[in-house]
Amino acid sequence: MEALSLDLRERILGACDRGDLTREEVAEEFGVSRRFVQKVLRLRADGGPLAPRRRSGGRAPLLGEADLGRLRELVREKPDRTLAELRAALHASGGPEVSAPTVCRALKGLGLPLKKRRCTPASATPRGSGGCGGAGWRGRSGSRRRGWFSWTRAGRTPR
Repeated sequence: MEALSLDLRERILGACDRGDLTREEVAEEFGVSRRFVQKVLRLRADGGPLAPRRRSGGRAPLLGEADLGRLRELVREKPDRTLAELRAALHASGGPEVSAPTVCRALKGLGLPLKKRRCTPASATPRGSGGCGGAGWRGRSGSRRRGWFSWTRAGRTPR
């Protein structure tokens, strides 16, 4: 949400100074809250600046440009490192000690791929071999679910 302009704040004060409208009516006329009208009046009474304050922008990033370049090089050297391994390698190469989520955000910001977990040997069991031939429970003739549904319907007796 953007701050309201200095011009609008001065027009609100002018409407309040004329005295023909209440604070609620001034707020409704300018499309602001009654609390905002009170805030602007209080700022003027205290002698403070009426202009909106600058936004701070949040915390400074933990990884600077040099650290991001170092991280890019680490990924280029060995692309299958995990976040924990990248974090440790970054710290070992002179970078700050940061968390794995910070490394993850930095990789996303750089547009680099993410490695989720350590490399593990491939499973000996191929995917999709469940022994039912891919038909699932509906394709089995002796399925419990089918039998359960058939004898629980109204007006039918179990087989």
